[in-house]
Amino acid sequence: MMPLSMVKNGEPYIIGRVGGKEDTRRFLESLGFVAGTEVTVVSAAGGNLIVNVKDSRVAIGRDMANKVMVN
Repeated sequence: MMPLSMVKNGEPYIIGRVGGKEDTRRFLESLGFVAGTEVTVVSAAGGNLIVNVKDSRVAIGRDMANKVMVN
């Protein structure tokens, strides 16, 4: 597994687990970052990632992306 912040743009990955404190995990899960869900990084610029997850496009910071582990 590797953090979402390290993956190639445009390639689909499956979320293995979401780390961090309880409130951080709950926030990420509310955005759709749930184990078993497919996620694709659309672009990365200026420390932020644009991500497709559950038919939504979401922007998250690199620090949050480091807490999402993908296969």
